[in-house]
Amino acid sequence: MDATRWPDVARTPRTSPVRTAVARRIVERALGRLPLRIRLHGAGRDKAVPPGVPGAPPTLVLHDPDAFYRRIGADGLIGFGESYMAGEWDSDDLVGLLTVLAVHVDDLVPAPLHRMRGAWVRRRPVQDLNTRAGARENIHRHYDLSNELFALFLDPSLSYSSAVFDALPASPGTFLAAQHRKIDRLLDLADVGAGTRLLEIGTGWGELALRAAARGAQVRTVTLSEEQRALAARRIGDAGHADRVRVELCDYRDVEGRYDAVVSVEMVEAVGAEYWPEYFSTLRRLLAPGGRVALQAITMPHDRMLATARTHTWISKYVFPGGLIPSPEAIAGESAAAGLRVIDCVSYGDHYAETLRLWRERFLSEHEAVDALGFDHVFRRMWELYLAYSEAGFRSHYLDVRQILLTADDPHGENR
Repeated sequence: MDATRWPDVARTPRTSPVRTAVARRIVERALGRLPLRIRLHGAGRDKAVPPGVPGAPPTLVLHDPDAFYRRIGADGLIGFGESYMAGEWDSDDLVGLLTVLAVHVDDLVPAPLHRMRGAWVRRRPVQDLNTRAGARENIHRHYDLSNELFALFLDPSLSYSSAVFDALPASPGTFLAAQHRKIDRLLDLADVGAGTRLLEIGTGWGELALRAAARGAQVRTVTLSEEQRALAARRIGDAGHADRVRVELCDYRDVEGRYDAVVSVEMVEAVGAEYWPEYFSTLRRLLAPGGRVALQAITMPHDRMLATARTHTWISKYVFPGGLIPSPEAIAGESAAAGLRVIDCVSYGDHYAETLRLWRERFLSEHEAVDALGFDHVFRRMWELYLAYSEAGFRSHYLDVRQILLTADDPHGENR
């Protein structure tokens, strides 16, 4: 293991025996009441764990129990994730195990201990705030990893957001059509057609801009990812739509002009709660009279959002720095404060679970190609856990994804 790259994974944290013992007692008590099994698998790491038996409870296999409990005692759920990255535990059904934990998330810690939560959680680092410089760095850390890496597991459209399938469970052969269905529904919500002046906040790899241009729209799409911008511009040029689409490296806060439609797909999660007022005010400022905003957003229940809003999590440390998933109430409230109102809202949480399953299966099947790109086994375990953790969030309905239509309170723009 590269200790320079993975310092907090390479070393088992030093923590007091008391904290470790408390963590062991809480975890064993919590897991003992859940529909899962715990099995010791010796002191070795990275041993093969056979797949689970269909219908049987998932099994948490502990390769190194002492390290597992020490990490949780030191860093709570961050330690739980780092322990997986280190190979100290596995499961015969990782998604099933994480789904059980997500379903019972409110019951894992006894109620009297909830007030001691601060002893095991950390505050989000100040450097992760989405200032203009911070947002560029946060986006760079995830989306600029490698276009080739994302191409290994995404569908041919390179869409990195939830698809909308025509039937569940989904089959790999329907993936591209499901991603196009998602995009087309958003473009329909925003009433995008010939001559529409469309702003897209968060380019991705350009598929939405391509489909909007094919409808005859004039598209401006902005991103902070240099890797995504380069590939999106090349794809748009190859498709013959360079005259209809401008791809810019630009912070959404710096965009000027008025647009008939604004579309943003799973970008609000990267904004950060501190900047939600500015984000929604920017949407309103950029909207032409009579215009429409179509968002696709991951959401979580409001009470859970409040509980995690200032918490540094494993996801925020390793996968999405600076991000926070909003609640539907937060979106509605921030929109209203900016002069926007929610006109339509449809959820597709089960479709995101299927999207993530297909991504995860493709990612795992491409482990040799991932290695060839220079990503090590710790990275692969980190991404396996990220994809499984996210899938479990949607399967447990802890998370949801929604397509939301917003319009202006003053549709003719007299007050703006």
